[in-house]
Amino acid sequence: MKQVRLPSMFEIVCVLTLFLLIVFSFTSYFDLPIQLALFISWFLAIILGLRLGYRYQDLQGMITKGISNGLEAILILVSVGALIGTWIAGGVVPTLIYYGFEFIHPSIFLLATLVICSITSLATGTSWGTVGTAGIAMMAIGQGLGIPLPLVAGAVLSGAYFGDKLSPLSDSTVLAASMSKVDVISHVRAMLYLDIPAYIITALLFTGVGFKYGSKHVDLDKVAYLQGQLTNTFDIHVWMLIPAVFVIVMLALKMPSMPTIAAGSLLGVLWAVWFQDMSFVKALGTAYNGFSIDTGVKFMDDLLNRGGIQGMLGSVAVIIFGLGFGGLLEHLGVLKVIVSKFQHKLHSAGNVTLSTLIVALLGNIFGCAMYVSIILTPKIMEDSYDKLRIDRRVLARNAEVGGTLTSGMVPWSDNGIFMAGILGVSTLSYLPFMWLSFVSILLAIIYGYTGKFIWYTDKPAENTQVS
Repeated sequence: MKQVRLPSMFEIVCVLTLFLLIVFSFTSYFDLPIQLALFISWFLAIILGLRLGYRYQDLQGMITKGISNGLEAILILVSVGALIGTWIAGGVVPTLIYYGFEFIHPSIFLLATLVICSITSLATGTSWGTVGTAGIAMMAIGQGLGIPLPLVAGAVLSGAYFGDKLSPLSDSTVLAASMSKVDVISHVRAMLYLDIPAYIITALLFTGVGFKYGSKHVDLDKVAYLQGQLTNTFDIHVWMLIPAVFVIVMLALKMPSMPTIAAGSLLGVLWAVWFQDMSFVKALGTAYNGFSIDTGVKFMDDLLNRGGIQGMLGSVAVIIFGLGFGGLLEHLGVLKVIVSKFQHKLHSAGNVTLSTLIVALLGNIFGCAMYVSIILTPKIMEDSYDKLRIDRRVLARNAEVGGTLTSGMVPWSDNGIFMAGILGVSTLSYLPFMWLSFVSILLAIIYGYTGKFIWYTDKPAENTQVS
């Protein structure tokens, strides 16, 4: 058997440059699906692997192992698709939209969006579930109020990611802590030193911009018209929200995400039958096909005709291809080689912090999935933290800031595809308004170079777990 070796920087640059060229050309110039670009990219990495001495069977194993790391995300994605379809059919989402119009003042709408999505995500531990439920409702309300949708999407994502990376129920929070060998609660406490000031700054930004749009661009007659259309199409009552309360409570009680969301979908089916005069077969069909209606009002149709497992299959394909590509890059040592070239410069907490954020971003760009980023980053960077005696809590915090908060910024990543598809706004359109992400990244860098909230330990690396 031929002896395997690590790739050279020249080989890495060639493969990653071709990868980016394929992705950008397919999506920007040829109007070809991103899924095809990612599938073709598999073979770039396979050719590199064969050149490095691996057998094809080994490379295929790398692909399947990479995909297996993200199977939970795929299961949750499918469940969220079913949930959206049945909750629209059952009147849950329309009721959220109606009461949003009723009680949220336009001037504080963006702040309310941030807070509502934060609370939902903290309670449930899932940014995807938050965006697929509360996020959709807030997007609809924002459109009705005349607020630019990319700006609303930025508020939704800022709230969703804030809760996702702080909730002990979140898989990304647990994964970042476990990969860094840190207790989950210790990790959350360490995150608070960064997240609380970042959240306050973000809230002030959305409040200021919200007053600008809320005082000038609201057409109250349009809002009343949309409320009337909702009540004409759906039975709107407060008990329509019971399925949403059920899902939030179950997830807050640490019930498994996939079956809990699926149970919420079943409640949506029952609500469609009992309260919306829909046959059971048709209501059940919305779990797969999504909800479909022709009200004669384009805004309403665009808002309501969505959801279903079928609508998620494109995102599932992106995740599968992205995880496979990321699995190949991980096992071939691509990011590890890149970091090794700069290892001699990692002599301070600031440089280590900046490098961690960059590695995490590269994990999302070339691994195409948040899971790849959060798994790889602590493994690649842990030695640098240990050499400087920096506490592993700082590693976990930086890995999550760089991994979780940049995952929605990459158009071909699992989060980028999902968020853009659900919110109806392209990744590059909402990217400038992901203010929590930018503020958190900036604060992490400031902390690193000033030494604020950077903790050190004299314990050996294997004993750095703290409580």
